[in-house]
Amino acid sequence: MAFLKYVPPMGIYETLYAFLAAFGKAMGDPGTHPWSQGFPRTDRLPGGPTLPTSVAVPPDLLKYPKAWGLPALREAVASYYRSHYGAAITADNVMIFAGGRPALIAVLFFLEKEIGVRVASTEYTPYFDMLERLGRTWSMANSDEHNRFTPSIGDYLAADRGARSLILMSNPCNPTGVTRRGADLEQLVRAASSDKTGLLIDEAYELFHDHPESALRHAEDIDESNLFVVGAATKGLQAPGVRIGWVIAAKKHIEILGNFSSFGMGGVSHPSQSYALALLAEDRIALARKAVPAFYSEQRARYGHAFANLGLESFTGEGGFYHWCRLPGGLTAAELNERLFRRGAAILKGTDCDMARRGAASPLASFFRFSFGPLHPESFDSDVAILKGALSG
Repeated sequence: MAFLKYVPPMGIYETLYAFLAAFGKAMGDPGTHPWSQGFPRTDRLPGGPTLPTSVAVPPDLLKYPKAWGLPALREAVASYYRSHYGAAITADNVMIFAGGRPALIAVLFFLEKEIGVRVASTEYTPYFDMLERLGRTWSMANSDEHNRFTPSIGDYLAADRGARSLILMSNPCNPTGVTRRGADLEQLVRAASSDKTGLLIDEAYELFHDHPESALRHAEDIDESNLFVVGAATKGLQAPGVRIGWVIAAKKHIEILGNFSSFGMGGVSHPSQSYALALLAEDRIALARKAVPAFYSEQRARYGHAFANLGLESFTGEGGFYHWCRLPGGLTAAELNERLFRRGAAILKGTDCDMARRGAASPLASFFRFSFGPLHPESFDSDVAILKGALSG
C-alpha cells in the first residue's frame, strides 16, 4: 500500500507526456513546435534589454537566505511598482518566492478556512489543482463564449450574505488574454478594502499588453486591505528558469508568509534572487516595458489574422501571449492534438482550463490555447502551414 496519496500532473504535463510517447521527442527539443508551452522568449527582443549572462556569487550569497527575501530585491520590487504604478508600498510589503505558483499556494494555504474562493470557470489550469489539493471551498463566476470569457464584476463579487470570500484571478487571463483595466480593476481593488472580500490577483503577464497594468495602481492603502498581488520574473522579465516570484500585500500578511518561510521554505536561492535583482535594474525595465508589449502585440496580431483565415473563431483578449480559439466543424482539441503530435506540435486543450473539469463533456472541448510566447518570428509560416495541415486531417 502506497504511503503517498496519488496526485495527477497539471493538465499541460499530461499533454507533454502524451506528445513524448507519440512523437519520440520531448516538447521543446529541436524539430518540435512548443505551442502548448507557457513561456516567453529568453533572448533579446527587438529594442529590448540584453539578458544578464552571469551574476557574482560572493561568499555571503552562499549563506542561508532571509525568510522574506533578499532585502535589495524586496526594495527593487517595491520601487518598480512605486515608479510605474504610483503604489504606496515599501519593501516590507514584499515577500520573495521561488516563482509565482508557490506564492499563490502559500496565500491560499493560510487563508482562513471559512473564506470561500471565487474564480472564473475558465482559468489558469493549476488553479483547480491548488484549490482541490488544499481543500478550499470555492465557486465559479461564469466565463464562456456567451460573455466572451469576461465574467461581470458583480459575478466575481457574488457571495452568500454575510460570507467572506477571496477572488482569485489571472490578469491578463491565462488562457484567454482577457485583461481587466481601469474602472473594472479599480472596483475589484476597492472591494478588497473591506473585511468581507479579498483579491488574489496573478499578474504574471503584466507586461504583455500595450498598456501594462497592475492592481496596485488602484490600491490606496494596501495595509488596510486584503489585496494580494503576485508578480514574477518568469514572463515579462524573460527569465522563467530562475524561478523568482513575489507577493505584495499588507505588512501583517507578509509577516505570516515570512513566518511560513522560516519553517516551510527556508527562503529562496540567493543566486536566483541576485539574477532577478539585475533584471529589475531601472535601465533594463525602461526598455522591457516598451519592447515586450510591442513584440508580443505584433505576434498576437499576426497569428490572429492567420488563424481567422484558417476558419478559427477567436475569443482572444488584448493581453498575454496566447490565442484562445474555437475549432470549426465540431473538431475537438483532443482530436487536433492527435493530428499535431504526428507533426511535432501540440496545443493546450480547452478542457484543461475548465475549472469544472468536465472532460469530453465540457463546453470547452472545441477550444484550445495556442502559445506564441516562445516562437521566433521566422517560424510563423511553418507554424501556420502545420496548423493548416492538421485542420485538414
